[in-house]
Amino acid sequence: MGADSYLQVMARRGDIMKSAVGLDYSRFERGGCAFDYEAMMAACGMGLDEVAQVLRGFGVGDTPLAELKNVTALARRYAAPGFGARILVKDEACNPSGSFKARRAALSVHMAKKLGYPGVITATSGNYGAAVASCCAKAGLRCIVVQECYDSRGVGQPEIVEKARKCEAFGAEVVQLSVGPELFYVFLRLLEETGYFNASLYTPYAVLGVETLGQELVAQCRARFGKDPDLVVATNAGGGNLTGTARGMEKAGCGAPLAAASVDLRGLHMASDGQFNRKSFTTGHTGFGMPFTTWPDRSDVPRSAARPLRYMDRYVTLSQGEVFYVTEMLAVLEGMERGPAGNTSLAAAFCLARELPEDALLVVQETEYTGAGKHQNAQLSFARRSGVEVSVGDPAGEEPGKRIVLPEHPGQIRARDVDLGRLRASLIRNALAGRKDRPGEAEIAFLMEETRADAGFVRKTIDDMLEGHHEPQ
Repeated sequence: MGADSYLQVMARRGDIMKSAVGLDYSRFERGGCAFDYEAMMAACGMGLDEVAQVLRGFGVGDTPLAELKNVTALARRYAAPGFGARILVKDEACNPSGSFKARRAALSVHMAKKLGYPGVITATSGNYGAAVASCCAKAGLRCIVVQECYDSRGVGQPEIVEKARKCEAFGAEVVQLSVGPELFYVFLRLLEETGYFNASLYTPYAVLGVETLGQELVAQCRARFGKDPDLVVATNAGGGNLTGTARGMEKAGCGAPLAAASVDLRGLHMASDGQFNRKSFTTGHTGFGMPFTTWPDRSDVPRSAARPLRYMDRYVTLSQGEVFYVTEMLAVLEGMERGPAGNTSLAAAFCLARELPEDALLVVQETEYTGAGKHQNAQLSFARRSGVEVSVGDPAGEEPGKRIVLPEHPGQIRARDVDLGRLRASLIRNALAGRKDRPGEAEIAFLMEETRADAGFVRKTIDDMLEGHHEPQ
């Protein structure tokens, strides 16, 4: 078996990652499932004001907060008298690469240059690749973006193909792969061969960059309205978006609740060749949101800095058709054409605003750019070509991978709550998978922090797990 075989490379993954991120994760371990999360987050030694200054050097951040008066008025038509919060959106599409991911990329690329790496590699099929490529162009570093792009027939998802063109426009080399386990293998080999920095989405650097977003939106609400937001909604995929925003809000002294939103793609397997092109969303969906919420350390670093269950107060899902409808709503009513990922949280906000009084402020935490491959019409056309039925009716009848249902009217848009208790129990079971012994007090305390649950809930979940009395994950 050669040194570059799949098994051999995977066996070296720990050493490869340690070398590629300039961070020794072992020093944060505290035994068993526990580690010192806050010490890891502080490891880069930068305060939030210094981080914001770094971002400004890349032209990133300080994005506008836009009030969606027409969308708010429409939401109020479907709310009880006196209800219908003012909906605002942090327009992150104004960043150089067109999304909030520029905040994660800017600090990661800054650290790569500071630590003396000759270039940067990232494995992503989404906005992050363009963000890293953009920041590398500014910093004068070489950049490789590894994409999971095609199915076995060589058919590429339009949004991912468009992202490749955007990355190449910034001067990056793009390595495109078919769906399957080769992505991480190729990624590791490239890191080892080039000695480049791993601009993972899940390092402390990446999440710390997003903290500036949370801090900014709080400051903007206070400056314009003299108050904090009453609710913030963030699209949830791998968890870094929500985690960073929540931490930034906390550092600004804001205790507003934070709701997560994902597109419901239950029943589709993200790594399935046959199902890869039968979904119309490449991020912001439950295929990432659920597994990364219940086990953050499935990422490409030993310990993920994105730990959303520590911070979410509510988790809701929307259908693909509902998000496409709201995407067009934003363009028609507000003259803002934005991409689908940010509009996932806007679709949730359209529903949640109706639960709040009219004087409340509801902030949608980000937008993203749109283009030929990301646009809802391109996605719906691709869905039809892939054998997915597209119709107009009640979105409750949608079936991911088989049927997309666009609402007949805005009143049919519904945010469906996810059971956070079930997610908390799943995280605990994942953290203790394979264990037969009972965790100690330090691990219990860690799991309480991870899940925002009390000791009684954690202990009961562990008891049920050890006794075999739990539902399959």
